[in-house]
Amino acid sequence: MASRFQEAPLVSSPSYPNAVAWSSENLIAVAAGHLVIILSFGLHSSALADLLTGGLLPSSLKRERGPCVRSLSWSEIGMSPNHGCLLAVCTAEGRVKLYRPPYSDYCAEWIEIVDVSDMLYENLSSMNFGEPNSPSTSLSKDQVVQHDHEEDERNSIPKARKRRRTSVNNNSLHETSITVRASCSKQDSQTVLEIEAYEQPSNAHNCHSLPKEPKNISPEISPDKYVSREALLSALSVAWSSLLTFSSEGSSCENMLRFSLLAIGSKSGSVSIWKVHAPECYHIERSNVSPIVELTAIIQAHSSWVSTLSWGIFGCDSSNPQVVLVTGSCDGSVKIWISNKEDLQKSVEIYKSSFFLLKQVVTVNPVPVSTLSFVVNNHSNVMHLAIGKGSGSFEVWKCDISTRKFKQIASPMAHVQVVTGLAWSYDGRCLYSCSQDNYLRNWILGENTISEVPILANTPGLSSTTDFPDDFLSCLGVALSPGNLAVAMVRRFNVELLDPMYQARSQKAAIEFLWNGAQQSGESEDSSETITEAILGFSKNEFAYWESNLLWSLKEFKDSNKPLVLWDMIAAMLAFKQSMPEFVELVITKWLSMSYLGFHADIPMEDLVPKISKRFSAVPSRLLHILNVIARRVMLSELKTEEINRKLQCQRTNNEEEVDLWLKLLEESERELRERLVGLSFSAYLTTDLSVGVDSPSTANWRPAGLAQLQQWVEINHDIVCNQLVTLSLEVKSSLTRSSNSTEEAMEEEECPYCAAPIHFQSPEEAFCQSPHQNKKSKEKGRCDQRHKLERCCVSMQVCPPIPLWFCKCCNRMTLELAPESLFALPSFPTDLKSLPESCFSKVALKPFCLFCGILLQRRQPEFLLSASPV
Repeated sequence: MASRFQEAPLVSSPSYPNAVAWSSENLIAVAAGHLVIILSFGLHSSALADLLTGGLLPSSLKRERGPCVRSLSWSEIGMSPNHGCLLAVCTAEGRVKLYRPPYSDYCAEWIEIVDVSDMLYENLSSMNFGEPNSPSTSLSKDQVVQHDHEEDERNSIPKARKRRRTSVNNNSLHETSITVRASCSKQDSQTVLEIEAYEQPSNAHNCHSLPKEPKNISPEISPDKYVSREALLSALSVAWSSLLTFSSEGSSCENMLRFSLLAIGSKSGSVSIWKVHAPECYHIERSNVSPIVELTAIIQAHSSWVSTLSWGIFGCDSSNPQVVLVTGSCDGSVKIWISNKEDLQKSVEIYKSSFFLLKQVVTVNPVPVSTLSFVVNNHSNVMHLAIGKGSGSFEVWKCDISTRKFKQIASPMAHVQVVTGLAWSYDGRCLYSCSQDNYLRNWILGENTISEVPILANTPGLSSTTDFPDDFLSCLGVALSPGNLAVAMVRRFNVELLDPMYQARSQKAAIEFLWNGAQQSGESEDSSETITEAILGFSKNEFAYWESNLLWSLKEFKDSNKPLVLWDMIAAMLAFKQSMPEFVELVITKWLSMSYLGFHADIPMEDLVPKISKRFSAVPSRLLHILNVIARRVMLSELKTEEINRKLQCQRTNNEEEVDLWLKLLEESERELRERLVGLSFSAYLTTDLSVGVDSPSTANWRPAGLAQLQQWVEINHDIVCNQLVTLSLEVKSSLTRSSNSTEEAMEEEECPYCAAPIHFQSPEEAFCQSPHQNKKSKEKGRCDQRHKLERCCVSMQVCPPIPLWFCKCCNRMTLELAPESLFALPSFPTDLKSLPESCFSKVALKPFCLFCGILLQRRQPEFLLSASPV
């Protein structure tokens, strides 16, 4: 078995396959029996040594006395009110609920927001569960999508039918009452916080007995009807699709539909598909706004239990996606369903089936399907499907998206017991499989073959110091980090071999983390010229694969639509930096030259940096964000964040001191991003200044804040900013002067929120109020004048009020206003800011990303509470 670089004990043991899921915001959820345990990598992860001594913070999502967690799935980033992820949990009782992250500074409770099972019951009961007993409440044939089980029935699209809209609003939403029990203990100079949330007794329906029947249906039903209805309501598996975006016909971008699809497989063989709408705006404080959840379709996919589900997206155009759903059943069959993309965005009142059968990959057979892993590689126009079975084998299928021709690659007998987890990495070139036989295997996919390769036994950085026994019994799930450089797997302990007094009581299972950077990716790589021999137990080829995979991960994050979560890449580089810093410099030099210059320049870093800084205005904003994160977290990791910010502020005033190479590069990169924001702010004001009318909150264009402060910043830096900004600043100042209702706003001096003293603009980062008049008591005691130090919003440069603000975990800056989405998608600095279209300033779905780092902003919380760690 490969060496793990970190482990975390679990107080409860998983009971079902696919027991671990890694979210796109870098949170890990484990279905551990009656608990859902959420894990996050701690704030002190600047070095792998810190990562080993206390990087993980476990938190129990909830606990119920009877049920066991059967399936769970993360939504994509952007579905939660704080732009994070929602978690769907399916219990062994057949209930499905949605949870959102906590929002309190002093509580780690995950909040139940939707009970999808109750909503499904309301829909089915209103249609009399499809039974033709009562004409007034019966379900007609074309109200439930029925499909034959023949292969390639692409034209079997059901007729249009009425749909009853169901949504969750403030009146119908019920947040479960939860009490929290926390205990702290000191272990190995490390504070461990264990939180267990117990649900209070409520009047909720018990899934073992059907809810109360509607008045228009007889309470007496036959045993057959009871069984069929219970099968319809009993969920087995859940899966989220990606965040989908559709533009309405003849509308601008502010009316775009944004939602994710939630698929729920049941014991009846049907799959219910729910449309969960993303929030229109994001916040960090408690809000009563709940997501709109609608039942989109019910597909009779199989004749037996739907045991596993997986989603995929065809096409590179994010505004016109083609959605694919793969379903696996206990009857051994696997089917692929494709969406009718026009129907997904239609009115919620009348609709026809949004999905039809594309391919029945596996026919009915005695071997049940235990897990699926589906990935679409839009670069090569190919999709890959891995099907895990109860016999221990798995099948691999490839499909050409353009021709939609399927081809089976292989069906190796990988394990001797049921396959409990499958995970594709590197766009479908590598596959991980785990089984109840306690083995994790790695496979390389070729053109027509699949072959096993050994998992790397070495790990960069320090070896594990945790005294964990290797008395594991089985492996029940595998997941990959957002950057594909780390692997997580859940393994159960053989409790009989543990100490019954200590370990057996507190350690039922463990989640292990392995590096994936040195795994072969299916392509022949040339070894780096600077790595001429094996070092620290790594072979020359392993270094080459690490270099290739690190560059692959960085290249994938160039897409501005992909959330910038660089934790695994940074952790790996920091681990190598401790023992082999020249390898880290080699990788970063190669990435900089290829990304900024367009070719690999084999020149020293001292000569490369000046060439890079001259290209800042011609590169996309996403490249600047990645550079800033690498500079802060890797190259300047020996400095604290506050120290870096302080050095950046005094950079221009201390010209005699020699400036560090990476500090200078970071300063110029952040100034380039600030200039882009100021230019967009001025352009947005001048573009929308001519429009007259009242702006509604949902359709208004982005209105920049802090124009007076932005002008003062341009005046202070007029010798280094571009001439275009100076010209626009004068035009904005003239326009504000002509506007009678904006003159006071433009000329008004800022005041201290604590003492009402005036504040002068001197720095875009911080502010000090003017000393107030001393009172008599202060004079008698001989106290000096005290000035309040205040934070400035990094977007508007205005003084931040004393309220909860957005916080960046990378640069530790505070934000009151959010930057426009167009800033993060800019391919370069606009040559003519005044000619930008008005659509660039749309206010719809402002993303809470850091102006300088590009990562997800959060609410600042104490270190002992759980929060996502993008870096």
